[in-house]
Amino acid sequence: MECWSHDSLLRNKTLGIASLESLPAELFLPLFLEAVAGRHSETLKAMVRAWPFSHLALGALMKAQQPQQDILKAALDGLDDLLAQNIRPRRWKLQEPESAQLKTKRPKVDNSTKEKKQLLAPVQVLLEDFCLQKATPDEFFTFLMKRVKQGKGLPQLCCRKLEFLDMPLGHIQKILRMVQLDCIHEVEVNGHWDLLTLASFAPHLSQMVNVSRLRVSHIMTISFIPWATEEVEKLLSQFSAQLLSLHQLQKLHLDSVFFLEGRLDQVLRCLKSPLVTLSLTNCLLLESDLTYLASCLNTSHLRYLNLSEVNMMALSPEFLQVVLERASATLHRLALDGCGIRDSQLMSILPALAHCSQLPSCSFRGKLVSVVAVESLLRHTVLLSRFRLKLFPVPQECYVGLQGTVDLGNLRCSLAELRLILQALGRPNSVLLFSDSTCTYDVILLYSVT
Repeated sequence: MECWSHDSLLRNKTLGIASLESLPAELFLPLFLEAVAGRHSETLKAMVRAWPFSHLALGALMKAQQPQQDILKAALDGLDDLLAQNIRPRRWKLQEPESAQLKTKRPKVDNSTKEKKQLLAPVQVLLEDFCLQKATPDEFFTFLMKRVKQGKGLPQLCCRKLEFLDMPLGHIQKILRMVQLDCIHEVEVNGHWDLLTLASFAPHLSQMVNVSRLRVSHIMTISFIPWATEEVEKLLSQFSAQLLSLHQLQKLHLDSVFFLEGRLDQVLRCLKSPLVTLSLTNCLLLESDLTYLASCLNTSHLRYLNLSEVNMMALSPEFLQVVLERASATLHRLALDGCGIRDSQLMSILPALAHCSQLPSCSFRGKLVSVVAVESLLRHTVLLSRFRLKLFPVPQECYVGLQGTVDLGNLRCSLAELRLILQALGRPNSVLLFSDSTCTYDVILLYSVT
Protein backbone atom coordinates (compact mmCIF):
# COMPACT_ATOMS: atom_id res chain seq x y z
CA MET A 1 0.00 0.00 0.00
CA GLU A 2 1.20 3.49 -0.74
CA CYS A 3 2.36 5.20 2.45
CA TRP A 4 -0.10 7.77 3.75
CA SER A 5 0.08 9.81 6.97
CA HIS A 6 -2.68 9.64 9.55
CA ASP A 7 -3.56 13.26 8.79
CA SER A 8 -4.04 12.61 5.11
CA LEU A 9 -6.18 9.53 5.76
CA LEU A 10 -8.42 11.47 8.12
CA ARG A 11 -8.63 14.59 5.92
CA ASN A 12 -9.51 12.58 2.82
CA LYS A 13 -12.48 10.54 4.03
CA THR A 14 -12.89 8.60 0.78
CA LEU A 15 -9.19 7.71 0.65
CA GLY A 16 -9.12 6.80 4.34
CA ILE A 17 -12.10 4.45 4.17
CA ALA A 18 -10.83 2.78 0.99
CA SER A 19 -7.41 2.20 2.56
CA LEU A 20 -8.66 0.41 5.68
CA GLU A 21 -8.68 -3.06 4.13
CA SER A 22 -4.92 -2.86 3.53
CA LEU A 23 -3.94 -0.68 6.50
CA PRO A 24 -1.36 -2.48 8.71
CA ALA A 25 -2.82 -3.55 12.03
CA GLU A 26 -0.17 -1.64 14.00
CA LEU A 27 -1.42 1.62 12.47
CA PHE A 28 -5.07 0.88 13.21
CA LEU A 29 -5.21 1.83 16.87
CA PRO A 30 -3.34 5.18 16.56
CA LEU A 31 -5.57 6.10 13.62
CA PHE A 32 -8.67 5.09 15.59
CA LEU A 33 -7.63 7.31 18.52
CA GLU A 34 -7.12 10.24 16.18
CA ALA A 35 -10.49 9.59 14.53
CA VAL A 36 -12.15 9.68 17.95
CA ALA A 37 -10.31 12.83 19.01
CA GLY A 38 -11.05 14.54 15.69
CA ARG A 39 -14.67 13.36 15.65
CA HIS A 40 -14.39 11.75 12.21
CA SER A 41 -17.61 9.76 12.54
CA GLU A 42 -17.74 8.17 9.07
CA THR A 43 -14.10 7.07 9.22
CA LEU A 44 -14.69 5.72 12.73
CA LYS A 45 -17.71 3.70 11.57
CA ALA A 46 -15.71 2.25 8.67
CA MET A 47 -12.82 1.35 10.99
CA VAL A 48 -15.12 -0.61 13.27
CA ARG A 49 -16.41 -2.52 10.23
CA ALA A 50 -12.80 -3.45 9.35
CA TRP A 51 -11.51 -3.88 12.93
CA PRO A 52 -8.52 -6.29 12.79
CA PHE A 53 -8.36 -7.15 16.52
CA SER A 54 -10.21 -9.70 18.63
CA HIS A 55 -11.92 -7.17 20.92
CA LEU A 56 -13.13 -3.59 20.66
CA ALA A 57 -11.88 -1.70 23.75
CA LEU A 58 -14.38 1.11 23.30
CA GLY A 59 -14.64 1.92 27.00
CA ALA A 60 -10.96 2.74 27.47
CA LEU A 61 -10.97 4.90 24.33
CA MET A 62 -14.05 6.78 25.49
CA LYS A 63 -12.52 7.41 28.89
CA ALA A 64 -9.33 8.75 27.33
CA GLN A 65 -10.90 10.91 24.65
CA GLN A 66 -14.31 11.82 26.19
CA PRO A 67 -16.26 11.55 22.92
CA GLN A 68 -19.83 12.70 22.56
CA GLN A 69 -22.85 10.64 21.53
CA ASP A 70 -22.17 11.05 17.83
CA ILE A 71 -18.87 9.17 18.26
CA LEU A 72 -20.58 6.45 20.28
CA LYS A 73 -23.29 6.23 17.66
CA ALA A 74 -20.75 5.92 14.86
CA ALA A 75 -18.93 3.08 16.59
CA LEU A 76 -22.10 1.14 17.41
CA ASP A 77 -23.57 1.85 13.97
CA GLY A 78 -20.47 0.23 12.52
CA LEU A 79 -21.27 -2.84 14.59
CA ASP A 80 -24.89 -2.69 13.47
CA ASP A 81 -23.79 -2.82 9.85
CA LEU A 82 -21.76 -5.95 10.55
CA LEU A 83 -24.51 -7.62 12.54
CA ALA A 84 -26.84 -7.10 9.60
CA GLN A 85 -24.50 -9.04 7.27
CA ASN A 86 -24.49 -12.80 6.82
CA ILE A 87 -20.75 -13.13 6.36
CA ARG A 88 -17.74 -11.54 7.93
CA PRO A 89 -15.37 -9.20 6.12
CA ARG A 90 -11.93 -10.58 5.33
CA ARG A 91 -10.20 -8.79 8.21
CA TRP A 92 -12.95 -9.30 10.80
CA LYS A 93 -11.51 -10.75 13.99
CA LEU A 94 -13.91 -9.63 16.70
CA GLN A 95 -14.70 -12.67 18.81
CA GLU A 96 -17.74 -13.70 20.74
CA PRO A 97 -17.37 -14.08 24.52
CA GLU A 98 -16.04 -17.43 25.71
CA SER A 99 -19.16 -18.06 27.76
CA ALA A 100 -21.31 -17.61 24.64
CA GLN A 101 -19.09 -20.05 22.76
CA LEU A 102 -19.64 -22.65 25.46
CA LYS A 103 -23.41 -22.18 25.53
CA THR A 104 -24.08 -21.87 21.78
CA LYS A 105 -24.29 -24.94 19.57
CA ARG A 106 -22.69 -24.12 16.26
CA PRO A 107 -24.28 -25.48 13.08
CA LYS A 108 -22.36 -28.19 11.29
CA VAL A 109 -20.89 -27.07 7.99
CA ASP A 110 -18.60 -28.79 5.54
CA ASN A 111 -15.09 -27.49 4.97
CA SER A 112 -15.89 -25.85 1.65
CA THR A 113 -18.74 -23.85 3.18
CA LYS A 114 -16.54 -22.91 6.12
CA GLU A 115 -13.92 -21.54 3.79
CA LYS A 116 -16.44 -19.45 1.86
CA LYS A 117 -18.19 -17.80 4.74
CA GLN A 118 -18.30 -17.64 8.50
CA LEU A 119 -21.44 -16.81 10.43
CA LEU A 120 -21.22 -13.59 12.40
CA ALA A 121 -21.21 -14.24 16.16
CA PRO A 122 -22.07 -11.79 18.94
CA VAL A 123 -19.25 -9.30 19.46
CA GLN A 124 -17.56 -8.18 22.60
CA VAL A 125 -16.91 -4.56 23.58
CA LEU A 126 -14.44 -4.04 26.41
CA LEU A 127 -15.16 -1.48 29.13
CA GLU A 128 -12.63 -1.09 31.95
CA ASP A 129 -15.16 0.66 34.22
CA PHE A 130 -18.92 0.83 33.72
CA CYS A 131 -20.58 3.26 36.12
CA LEU A 132 -24.38 3.46 36.21
CA GLN A 133 -25.82 6.41 38.09
CA LYS A 134 -29.26 7.95 38.04
CA ALA A 135 -28.33 11.52 38.96
CA THR A 136 -25.72 12.13 36.25
CA PRO A 137 -25.73 9.16 33.86
CA ASP A 138 -22.77 9.17 31.51
CA GLU A 139 -23.30 9.47 27.78
CA PHE A 140 -22.50 5.86 27.06
CA PHE A 141 -25.19 4.63 29.47
CA THR A 142 -27.69 7.17 28.14
CA PHE A 143 -27.00 6.09 24.59
CA LEU A 144 -27.29 2.39 25.43
CA MET A 145 -30.61 2.93 27.22
CA LYS A 146 -31.93 4.80 24.17
CA ARG A 147 -30.99 1.89 21.93
CA VAL A 148 -32.64 -0.56 24.33
CA LYS A 149 -35.90 1.41 24.11
CA GLN A 150 -35.60 1.45 20.31
CA GLY A 151 -35.27 -2.34 20.32
CA LYS A 152 -31.89 -2.28 18.56
CA GLY A 153 -29.36 -5.06 18.90
CA LEU A 154 -26.41 -4.44 21.19
CA PRO A 155 -22.92 -5.89 21.49
CA GLN A 156 -21.92 -7.99 24.47
CA LEU A 157 -20.30 -5.70 27.05
CA CYS A 158 -17.30 -6.96 28.97
CA CYS A 159 -16.21 -4.80 31.89
CA ARG A 160 -13.82 -5.34 34.78
CA LYS A 161 -15.51 -2.98 37.22
CA LEU A 162 -19.26 -2.36 37.49
CA GLU A 163 -20.70 0.42 39.66
CA PHE A 164 -24.34 1.14 40.49
CA LEU A 165 -24.78 4.57 42.04
CA ASP A 166 -28.34 5.42 43.07
CA MET A 167 -29.73 3.50 40.11
CA PRO A 168 -33.19 1.86 40.11
CA LEU A 169 -33.06 -1.91 39.94
CA GLY A 170 -35.26 -2.00 36.82
CA HIS A 171 -32.72 -0.02 34.81
CA ILE A 172 -29.88 -2.15 36.14
CA GLN A 173 -31.60 -5.38 35.09
CA LYS A 174 -31.96 -4.08 31.51
CA ILE A 175 -28.27 -3.26 31.30
CA LEU A 176 -27.16 -6.53 32.90
CA ARG A 177 -28.80 -8.46 30.08
CA MET A 178 -26.07 -7.25 27.73
CA VAL A 179 -23.15 -7.53 30.18
CA GLN A 180 -20.98 -10.63 30.27
CA LEU A 181 -21.30 -11.15 34.02
CA ASP A 182 -18.41 -13.58 34.40
CA CYS A 183 -15.99 -10.90 33.13
CA ILE A 184 -16.65 -8.66 36.11
CA HIS A 185 -13.97 -8.52 38.83
CA GLU A 186 -15.23 -5.61 40.94
CA VAL A 187 -18.79 -4.66 41.89
CA GLU A 188 -19.92 -1.59 43.79
CA VAL A 189 -23.55 -1.12 44.82
CA ASN A 190 -24.37 2.26 46.32
CA GLY A 191 -28.00 2.55 45.45
CA HIS A 192 -29.60 3.73 48.71
CA TRP A 193 -31.66 0.58 48.37
CA ASP A 194 -33.64 -1.28 50.96
CA LEU A 195 -33.03 -4.93 51.80
CA LEU A 196 -35.83 -6.08 49.48
CA THR A 197 -34.13 -4.46 46.46
CA LEU A 198 -30.75 -5.91 47.43
CA ALA A 199 -32.26 -9.40 47.67
CA SER A 200 -33.80 -8.92 44.20
CA PHE A 201 -30.40 -7.96 42.80
CA ALA A 202 -28.62 -10.92 44.43
CA PRO A 203 -29.34 -13.50 41.66
CA HIS A 204 -27.45 -11.28 39.20
CA LEU A 205 -24.57 -11.09 41.68
CA SER A 206 -24.34 -14.88 41.86
CA GLN A 207 -23.58 -14.97 38.12
CA MET A 208 -20.55 -12.70 38.58
CA VAL A 209 -18.47 -15.72 39.54
CA ASN A 210 -15.09 -14.02 39.06
CA VAL A 211 -15.76 -11.08 41.35
CA SER A 212 -12.83 -10.51 43.70
CA ARG A 213 -14.00 -7.22 45.25
CA LEU A 214 -17.54 -6.43 46.41
CA ARG A 215 -18.65 -3.15 47.97
CA VAL A 216 -22.23 -2.67 49.20
CA SER A 217 -23.17 0.72 50.63
CA HIS A 218 -26.21 2.44 52.13
CA ILE A 219 -28.64 -0.44 52.36
CA MET A 220 -31.57 0.28 54.67
CA THR A 221 -34.05 -2.07 56.28
CA ILE A 222 -37.53 -2.09 54.82
CA SER A 223 -39.61 0.76 56.15
CA PHE A 224 -42.89 -1.14 56.16
CA ILE A 225 -41.52 -4.36 57.74
CA PRO A 226 -40.66 -4.47 61.46
CA TRP A 227 -36.96 -5.03 62.10
CA ALA A 228 -37.15 -8.40 63.85
CA THR A 229 -39.56 -10.16 61.48
CA GLU A 230 -38.96 -13.42 59.67
CA GLU A 231 -39.23 -11.55 56.38
CA VAL A 232 -36.01 -9.63 57.08
CA GLU A 233 -34.23 -12.89 57.92
CA LYS A 234 -35.50 -14.40 54.68
CA LEU A 235 -34.33 -11.46 52.55
CA LEU A 236 -30.89 -11.46 54.17
CA SER A 237 -30.61 -15.19 53.47
CA GLN A 238 -31.50 -14.56 49.82
CA PHE A 239 -28.63 -12.11 49.54
CA SER A 240 -26.00 -13.98 51.54
CA ALA A 241 -26.72 -17.30 49.83
CA GLN A 242 -25.57 -15.80 46.52
CA LEU A 243 -22.11 -15.25 48.02
CA LEU A 244 -21.63 -19.01 47.86
CA SER A 245 -21.06 -18.62 44.10
CA LEU A 246 -18.28 -16.04 44.51
CA HIS A 247 -15.29 -18.35 44.90
CA GLN A 248 -12.85 -15.57 43.95
CA LEU A 249 -14.12 -13.00 46.45
CA GLN A 250 -11.23 -11.61 48.51
CA LYS A 251 -12.27 -8.04 49.33
CA LEU A 252 -15.58 -7.33 51.04
CA HIS A 253 -16.71 -3.79 51.91
CA LEU A 254 -20.01 -3.21 53.72
CA ASP A 255 -20.64 0.46 54.47
CA SER A 256 -23.75 1.90 56.15
CA VAL A 257 -25.48 -1.47 55.87
CA PHE A 258 -28.17 -1.51 58.54
CA PHE A 259 -29.31 -5.11 58.56
CA LEU A 260 -26.17 -6.72 60.01
CA GLU A 261 -26.96 -6.20 63.70
CA GLY A 262 -26.86 -9.69 65.22
CA ARG A 263 -26.61 -11.23 61.73
CA LEU A 264 -23.00 -10.81 60.58
CA ASP A 265 -22.46 -14.55 60.84
CA GLN A 266 -25.09 -15.13 58.13
CA VAL A 267 -22.93 -13.21 55.68
CA LEU A 268 -19.46 -14.38 56.68
CA ARG A 269 -20.30 -18.08 56.79
CA CYS A 270 -21.29 -17.95 53.10
CA LEU A 271 -17.82 -16.85 51.97
CA LYS A 272 -15.99 -19.54 50.04
CA SER A 273 -12.43 -18.24 50.31
CA PRO A 274 -10.26 -16.35 52.85
CA LEU A 275 -10.60 -12.57 52.75
CA VAL A 276 -7.64 -10.24 52.36
CA THR A 277 -9.80 -7.14 52.94
CA LEU A 278 -12.75 -6.77 55.30
CA SER A 279 -14.29 -3.33 55.74
CA LEU A 280 -17.36 -2.96 57.98
CA THR A 281 -17.90 0.78 58.37
CA ASN A 282 -20.75 2.74 59.94
CA CYS A 283 -22.61 -0.50 60.66
CA LEU A 284 -24.62 -1.47 63.74
CA LEU A 285 -22.94 -4.56 65.22
CA LEU A 286 -23.44 -6.46 68.45
CA GLU A 287 -20.78 -8.15 70.54
CA SER A 288 -21.96 -11.49 69.15
CA ASP A 289 -21.19 -10.23 65.63
CA LEU A 290 -17.66 -9.25 66.54
CA THR A 291 -17.11 -12.48 68.46
CA TYR A 292 -18.03 -14.43 65.34
CA LEU A 293 -15.73 -12.21 63.30
CA ALA A 294 -12.85 -13.22 65.58
CA SER A 295 -13.54 -16.93 65.15
CA CYS A 296 -14.34 -16.93 61.43
CA LEU A 297 -11.78 -18.91 59.43
CA ASN A 298 -12.06 -16.52 56.50
CA THR A 299 -10.61 -13.62 58.53
CA SER A 300 -7.38 -15.26 59.67
CA HIS A 301 -5.22 -13.89 56.83
CA LEU A 302 -6.47 -10.33 56.53
CA ARG A 303 -4.26 -7.65 55.01
CA TYR A 304 -6.72 -4.81 55.64
CA LEU A 305 -9.27 -4.52 58.44
CA ASN A 306 -11.50 -1.46 58.69
CA LEU A 307 -14.09 -1.16 61.48
CA SER A 308 -14.40 2.62 61.45
CA GLU A 309 -17.62 4.11 62.85
CA VAL A 310 -18.57 0.81 64.49
CA ASN A 311 -19.48 1.77 68.06
CA MET A 312 -17.32 -0.26 70.47
CA MET A 313 -17.67 1.87 73.58
CA ALA A 314 -19.53 -0.81 75.54
CA LEU A 315 -17.93 -3.85 73.90
CA SER A 316 -15.21 -6.16 75.13
CA PRO A 317 -11.91 -5.74 73.23
CA GLU A 318 -11.25 -9.48 73.36
CA PHE A 319 -12.42 -10.02 69.79
CA LEU A 320 -9.90 -7.45 68.54
CA GLN A 321 -7.10 -9.19 70.39
CA VAL A 322 -7.99 -12.47 68.71
CA VAL A 323 -8.33 -10.94 65.24
CA LEU A 324 -4.96 -9.17 65.53
CA GLU A 325 -3.22 -12.27 66.84
CA ARG A 326 -4.58 -14.47 64.04
CA ALA A 327 -3.71 -11.95 61.31
CA SER A 328 -0.45 -10.73 62.83
CA ALA A 329 1.68 -12.14 60.01
CA THR A 330 -0.39 -10.62 57.19
CA LEU A 331 -2.09 -7.42 58.41
CA HIS A 332 -0.96 -4.31 56.48
CA ARG A 333 -3.67 -1.78 57.35
CA LEU A 334 -5.87 -1.30 60.39
CA ALA A 335 -8.52 1.43 60.76
CA LEU A 336 -10.52 1.93 63.95
CA ASP A 337 -11.62 5.54 63.46
CA GLY A 338 -14.61 6.87 65.37
CA CYS A 339 -15.20 3.60 67.24
CA GLY A 340 -15.35 5.24 70.68
CA ILE A 341 -12.42 3.14 71.91
CA ARG A 342 -11.34 4.10 75.43
CA ASP A 343 -8.07 3.71 77.28
CA SER A 344 -8.77 0.26 78.75
CA GLN A 345 -9.81 -1.15 75.39
CA LEU A 346 -6.82 0.31 73.57
CA MET A 347 -4.34 -0.82 76.21
CA SER A 348 -5.67 -4.38 76.11
CA ILE A 349 -4.99 -4.80 72.38
CA LEU A 350 -1.52 -3.22 72.32
CA PRO A 351 0.42 -6.48 72.94
CA ALA A 352 -1.35 -8.14 70.00
CA LEU A 353 -0.87 -5.02 67.86
CA ALA A 354 2.86 -5.05 68.59
CA HIS A 355 3.11 -8.50 66.96
CA CYS A 356 1.69 -7.29 63.64
CA SER A 357 5.12 -7.19 62.02
CA GLN A 358 3.84 -6.32 58.53
CA LEU A 359 1.73 -3.33 59.61
CA PRO A 360 2.90 -0.10 57.89
CA SER A 361 -0.32 1.84 58.45
CA CYS A 362 -2.91 2.12 61.20
CA SER A 363 -5.48 4.70 62.26
CA PHE A 364 -7.15 5.27 65.65
CA ARG A 365 -8.78 8.67 65.23
CA GLY A 366 -11.15 9.73 68.03
CA LYS A 367 -11.42 11.88 71.16
CA LEU A 368 -11.68 9.45 74.06
CA VAL A 369 -8.06 8.36 74.59
CA SER A 370 -5.69 9.84 77.18
CA VAL A 371 -2.13 10.98 76.62
CA VAL A 372 -0.89 7.94 78.55
CA ALA A 373 -2.69 5.61 76.15
CA VAL A 374 -1.37 7.50 73.10
CA GLU A 375 2.17 7.21 74.45
CA SER A 376 1.70 3.46 74.97
CA LEU A 377 0.33 3.14 71.46
CA LEU A 378 3.40 4.92 70.13
CA ARG A 379 5.78 2.67 72.06
CA HIS A 380 4.10 -0.51 70.84
CA THR A 381 3.85 0.39 67.17
CA VAL A 382 6.73 2.64 66.16
CA LEU A 383 9.24 -0.21 66.18
CA LEU A 384 7.23 -2.35 63.78
CA SER A 385 9.56 -3.31 60.96
CA ARG A 386 7.42 -1.90 58.15
CA PHE A 387 6.31 1.25 59.93
CA ARG A 388 5.35 4.04 57.53
CA LEU A 389 2.29 6.01 58.64
CA LYS A 390 0.13 6.09 61.75
CA LEU A 391 -2.85 8.29 62.59
CA PHE A 392 -3.07 8.74 66.36
CA PRO A 393 -5.88 10.51 68.22
CA VAL A 394 -5.14 13.82 69.86
CA PRO A 395 -5.18 13.03 73.63
CA GLN A 396 -8.37 14.03 75.38
CA GLU A 397 -6.38 16.26 77.76
CA CYS A 398 -5.75 18.57 74.79
CA TYR A 399 -9.47 19.42 74.40
CA VAL A 400 -11.17 22.25 76.26
CA GLY A 401 -14.65 23.75 76.45
CA LEU A 402 -18.07 22.38 75.60
CA GLN A 403 -17.24 22.27 71.89
CA GLY A 404 -14.18 20.13 72.51
CA THR A 405 -11.75 22.40 70.65
CA VAL A 406 -8.04 21.68 70.75
CA ASP A 407 -5.88 23.76 73.08
CA LEU A 408 -2.71 24.26 71.05
CA GLY A 409 -0.60 24.89 74.16
CA ASN A 410 -1.53 21.52 75.64
CA LEU A 411 -1.05 19.90 72.26
CA ARG A 412 2.50 21.27 71.92
CA CYS A 413 3.36 19.79 75.32
CA SER A 414 1.98 16.40 74.27
CA LEU A 415 3.88 16.48 70.97
CA ALA A 416 7.11 17.35 72.82
CA GLU A 417 6.63 14.30 75.08
CA LEU A 418 5.99 12.08 72.09
CA ARG A 419 9.14 13.33 70.36
CA LEU A 420 11.16 12.39 73.44
CA ILE A 421 9.71 8.89 73.23
CA LEU A 422 10.71 8.64 69.58
CA GLN A 423 14.27 9.66 70.44
CA ALA A 424 14.41 7.12 73.26
CA LEU A 425 13.19 4.41 70.88
CA GLY A 426 15.89 5.29 68.35
CA ARG A 427 13.48 6.80 65.84
CA PRO A 428 14.37 10.52 65.88
CA ASN A 429 13.76 10.76 62.11
CA SER A 430 10.10 9.91 62.52
CA VAL A 431 7.96 13.02 62.15
CA LEU A 432 4.95 14.16 64.17
CA LEU A 433 2.45 16.49 62.54
CA PHE A 434 -0.86 17.84 63.78
CA SER A 435 -3.84 18.18 61.47
CA ASP A 436 -7.09 19.85 62.50
CA SER A 437 -8.99 20.64 59.30
CA THR A 438 -8.27 17.95 56.74
CA CYS A 439 -9.62 15.06 58.79
CA THR A 440 -12.97 14.19 60.32
CA TYR A 441 -11.26 14.01 63.71
CA ASP A 442 -8.36 15.95 65.16
CA VAL A 443 -5.40 13.69 64.62
CA ILE A 444 -1.65 13.37 65.05
CA LEU A 445 0.09 12.05 61.95
CA LEU A 446 3.25 10.08 62.57
CA TYR A 447 5.31 8.84 59.67
CA SER A 448 8.79 7.45 59.15
CA VAL A 449 11.23 9.20 56.83
CA THR A 450 13.86 6.46 57.08
